[in-house]
Amino acid sequence: MSSINTKLQSINDKPKVGLLLTGGGARAAYQVGVLRAISELLPKSTSNPFPVICGTSAGAINATSLAVTANNFHEGVQQLENVWSNFHVHQVYRSDLVGVLKNGFRCLISLFSPEFSHYRAISLLDNTPLESLLLRRIPFRMLQHSIRSGALHALGITVWGYTSGQSVTFYQGARSIKTWKRAQRVGVPTYISAKHLMASSAIPFFFPAVRLNREFFGDGSMRQLTPISPVLHLGADKVLIIGLRKETDTLPERVSSASYPSFAQIAGHAMNSIFVDSLNVDLERLQRINETLKMIPDEKLREKNVKLRPIETMMISPSVEINEIAQDYAQSLPITMRYLYRAVGATSPNGSTLLSYVLFESAFCQALIELGRRDALNQKEKILQFLAE
Repeated sequence: MSSINTKLQSINDKPKVGLLLTGGGARAAYQVGVLRAISELLPKSTSNPFPVICGTSAGAINATSLAVTANNFHEGVQQLENVWSNFHVHQVYRSDLVGVLKNGFRCLISLFSPEFSHYRAISLLDNTPLESLLLRRIPFRMLQHSIRSGALHALGITVWGYTSGQSVTFYQGARSIKTWKRAQRVGVPTYISAKHLMASSAIPFFFPAVRLNREFFGDGSMRQLTPISPVLHLGADKVLIIGLRKETDTLPERVSSASYPSFAQIAGHAMNSIFVDSLNVDLERLQRINETLKMIPDEKLREKNVKLRPIETMMISPSVEINEIAQDYAQSLPITMRYLYRAVGATSPNGSTLLSYVLFESAFCQALIELGRRDALNQKEKILQFLAE
């Protein structure tokens, strides 16, 4: 018992490094590549280097997978890579002709009979295979073991309430964590389950909302105006962020277009708005706060009882546009989904952004894992310095 207490005390004395895994559907395979590179840079015996882990949508699934294996970081990353490297669409949503037609018929009925949707979840795709996969692959009971051992301080999963309009972060962690309530966002302690992951990854229209307690919840990236906030509320002193869109300082070239945008092109822009735009805004806000705090003497902050503190962040993001990679792997889709996505324009260059979110096929995922690994190794020294005590 004394050795455990000593270990916990040692962990508590260290600055807590938070890990933020954003949403992005199949793009989240990139996160696995970055994590693999980090595991290669750290000694084999290393336990979880991220005491605080937060995730949204597909990032929530990756976050939970890491959290349940927090006592063996390398093993956790390897298990995560094994799943993503062998992914197929049918493990996430039904892609067979019967399943697609059946779900499409249900959606059609709901348009003419609103009462029908009161009793059955309505969405373009049937993602029941994903829930089965989560229950098979993630031992949720190990979360509490990770917390008790001190390898994990907290896991946070963010969802969005369709009734309240609130961004809710369900978390499981140390008893010392205090709940929070801010404008349109709250933190709620609970025991994380597959239902929370299904709710956090319920992309609007594509996947059905999930009822948790008294409310239906959808993808946590929706209206998540401050995605970095939950990591800080859960106790992180610095935050490593794995983004899923290439960062650029140049404005996109404005070109003349004679044709009306396809459904896939419009949906792709909507996906980007949901999954990535708020992160960049929140990161810029945090950097401005850090700069402001540098100009205020410490004694003045203490005198005014200012609770703000500088937060060090590091972001790793793709060096290549992921939607460009998706175009090369469109043919790996099952034939039913290939024709469906082609019909809405997702396999064309303008619609490839949407394709990159739903292309859960091993070849594409392996390409993103390798890209993430390469991008992270190119920042080897910076990562090691960031993770240093």
